[in-house]
Amino acid sequence: MKFVILAALAAVAVAAPKPDYSQSSHESVEHVPILKDVRVHEDDGSYNFDIETGNDIVLSQSGSPDGPDGAVVKSGSYSYTAPDGTPVHVTFVADENGYQPQSDLLPVAPAFPHPIPQFVLDQIAFAAAEDAARGSDESAEGPYRTYSAP
Repeated sequence: MKFVILAALAAVAVAAPKPDYSQSSHESVEHVPILKDVRVHEDDGSYNFDIETGNDIVLSQSGSPDGPDGAVVKSGSYSYTAPDGTPVHVTFVADENGYQPQSDLLPVAPAFPHPIPQFVLDQIAFAAAEDAARGSDESAEGPYRTYSAP
């Protein structure tokens, strides 16, 4: 049985299509020149770099170990042209509060506080009334008393 499985596996491997390496795929690759590449690394851990390519990609970033426990705080910007032709420009800060990008193209959360629907307020009032009806001594112990260890 093992021999039959091994033979079938070998037949599938031999029958698999082979890639044609004779055709050069290098013809379809677009070579983009690097117009600017300036990188500065300081001894104290600070750095900055500015990069610009021939297809209008621009990246500028700087950072220093000024965060808590020597974490690197970064800030910068990048820009490029989206496939649909829209120019994209993003500025950012990355610090103890995380990565914080800003751009006109990023979605914006709705203003808060937003109005709370009436059915939600009704449900909150109903839950409060149930808690009050249950009594203060039962709610003081909480529901965990029903999940005791065996």
